[in-house]
Amino acid sequence: METIGKSRILIVDDHPIVRQGIAQLINREADMHVCCEAGDADQAIEKMKECTHDIAIVDISLTGVSGIELIQMLRQRGYEFPVLVMSMHDESLYAERALRAGARGYIMKQEATEKILTAIRQILHGEIYVSDKMRSRMLQRMIDNRTDSNTSPVASLSNRELEILRMIGRGLGTGEIARELKRSVKTIEAHRANIKDKLGLKSAAELVRFAVQWVENEV
Repeated sequence: METIGKSRILIVDDHPIVRQGIAQLINREADMHVCCEAGDADQAIEKMKECTHDIAIVDISLTGVSGIELIQMLRQRGYEFPVLVMSMHDESLYAERALRAGARGYIMKQEATEKILTAIRQILHGEIYVSDKMRSRMLQRMIDNRTDSNTSPVASLSNRELEILRMIGRGLGTGEIARELKRSVKTIEAHRANIKDKLGLKSAAELVRFAVQWVENEV
């Protein structure tokens, strides 16, 4: 396949089938192609040493280092290429977090293929991409100089705490979370305690119930 003059794209997602689907979508276009893929942050860093690219598409939920942490790492290491976050998670909770970390756009995986391609091209042209609904919400909040009245109760959580809350809601225990995130059990226990405090929950059982309900509502 002829790739000269096409925009080169790196995909970082821990699901091979998702990577394949995104790659097929992109490689059908005349002006872009997928040059490399990675399943986690470590693989992504290695791929960056092997090939150059014009934009990276990064999922939030990666094993070990999360997508948002990966974006922060890239900025700290001086990588200049733009990043589009493509995630199944609610943009109202994650879009601004991703942009603050250094991403140039956020799009949900459920969006139509045309919008995904539009987001990629828009970012390649130096613009920022979020949905029209999210853009209006962000602008309104800025104009009113206020926080969103519909803010989720989990909005006060850090990116890592939010990730752990989701894993609790998926039924993972402390040891399983520690292994998946490559952190110590003690560290995960500290995060769980912070989450309970921030959400005003009194026990581990309340935390689990809250997490399960929150994950069910998010999906």
